[in-house]
Amino acid sequence: MCNHGLLHQAHRVPIQCIVPPHILENIIKNGKKNQQDWALRNLHTSGQFRGERRAIQAVFAQTPAGEKRRTIYDAGGSETLPGKLVRGEGDKASKDVSVNEAYDGSGSVYDFYTEIFKRNSVDEKGMRLDSTVHYGQKYDNAFWNGQQMVYGDGDGELFNRFTISLDVIGHELTHGVTQYEASLEYQGEPGALNESMSDVFGSMVLQFAKKQKTSAASWLIGEGLLAKSVRGKALRSMSDPGSAYDDPTLGKDPQPDNYKKLYKGSQDNGGVHINSGIPNKAFYLAATTLSPNGYSWEKAGAIWYEVLCNRLRPNSGFADCRDLTVAVAKDRFGAAESAAVKKAWRAVGL
Repeated sequence: MCNHGLLHQAHRVPIQCIVPPHILENIIKNGKKNQQDWALRNLHTSGQFRGERRAIQAVFAQTPAGEKRRTIYDAGGSETLPGKLVRGEGDKASKDVSVNEAYDGSGSVYDFYTEIFKRNSVDEKGMRLDSTVHYGQKYDNAFWNGQQMVYGDGDGELFNRFTISLDVIGHELTHGVTQYEASLEYQGEPGALNESMSDVFGSMVLQFAKKQKTSAASWLIGEGLLAKSVRGKALRSMSDPGSAYDDPTLGKDPQPDNYKKLYKGSQDNGGVHINSGIPNKAFYLAATTLSPNGYSWEKAGAIWYEVLCNRLRPNSGFADCRDLTVAVAKDRFGAAESAAVKKAWRAVGL
């Protein structure tokens, strides 16, 4: 199941999905019968993750990690991981678009982290990037399970295939980076920072692949993922949280853009997807201010990467992230950059 609190016993890593539970719950409440069934199945996909983790370990243990190494599996509509091996590093392109998007997308993430931050894959130790496509039946989600990427095909009415958005691939693989670095708890403000870091670096992966400057980026997460019938442009907007969608079935984007509007309920692990809009907008403001005619990773991205890898702790909150990014900006670039980062956080109520 895509229960955001479900933990693998091996590493205590939560299943971190790109589509938050409140969207699926709205579909169950507002959707047509078949859409309700899909959403309900997605929320309660299976209780097989422990068995899947054993299967993953058994398969992955046979091949040592190397340099850039992508391995794509096909679940064939089942919920058993990893599935049938269909493409390895250097293999020719498949006739299956999902296989190729998973392969190319994970390669773009690897290239981004290697070229921009000199990082040796997700775990900094050359970890293979393994992905499974065609997971489940009309499965409306993608997730990182602590060891690999998993993509559903979408239902075709509300969501397209989940390999379609490069920033979604970057988002989910960045959960792996966070797992090996700050290890932010997946609850409350630390969990919202966890989600925000994935949006921040997922967006930068897309900008890197497109060679986009900050002024040209859409700052949307999951653009292209929503089907044409849905009234919305993406899952989230970093530049304008709360504006990504407003649809009779999916509901209204609930993200706040200011700390004064912080969601304080218990839904969504204490608002990990909902409240991520606040630090997301702080990064957007910092990136567009620090590099208005340049690339987001040149200054803001470098600051956030240092904070993610070396400064944040598992229980860090928004104020901690603010203080750390302000300090790193001063140490790395200078007083003007530090002031700009501080102003970005102040603009979102921090």
